Amino acid sequence: MKRTGWKAALALAAALVATSAVAQQPGMVRVRGTIEKVDGQTLSVKSRDGSMLTVKLADKARVTAMVKASLADIKVGTFVGVTAMPQPDGSQKAVGLHIFMDAQKGVVPERFSQWDRQPGSTMTNADVTSTVSSVDGQVMMVKYADGEKKIIVPPDTPVVKFVPGSMSDLKAGAQIFIVAAKKMPDGTLEAPGINVGRDGVAPPM
Repeated sequence: MKRTGWKAALALAAALVATSAVAQQPGMVRVRGTIEKVDGQTLSVKSRDGSMLTVKLADKARVTAMVKASLADIKVGTFVGVTAMPQPDGSQKAVGLHIFMDAQKGVVPERFSQWDRQPGSTMTNADVTSTVSSVDGQVMMVKYADGEKKIIVPPDTPVVKFVPGSMSDLKAGAQIFIVAAKKMPDGTLEAPGINVGRDGVAPPM
């Protein structure tokens, strides 16, 4: 896809990414699961609760791939998404990290919000302002539009990086995450975009 096309797709994605309020709107859901079958623009997905879902991708749907990364890829100034659990001291303990593409900076909202990865979890999209090692793992300070958070990153925290994807990434066995799919009257789900793990990568969000 041309860079201008990605800019347009990311602008659309910005309305869907990083806010729990979107998926809580009537008829909108998040989808986490594994592709069982691909038939053109239609995916059969086994969700994490074991149910089977039929997901229909919109025309020219945005496909974003996730590839394996590491803490070494995260520097001061890196724009990240942190899935975490709140700690008694006010810090956040990461359960997953994703590194945004440069083109997503300024498009994806910077914010802290409640999340549904697991009960009580949170999501923080922010710039890394500092990172140091500690006995508990890596400690990062991240800053978003109206605040900052201290993030504790245990050594076993999964880290992925977003890269442009394509329909060829959508194959049986690939794990996917859809931020906001629309429930259709026939029970299927319509998605304007999809995030898919490449080479066995599991979405950590």
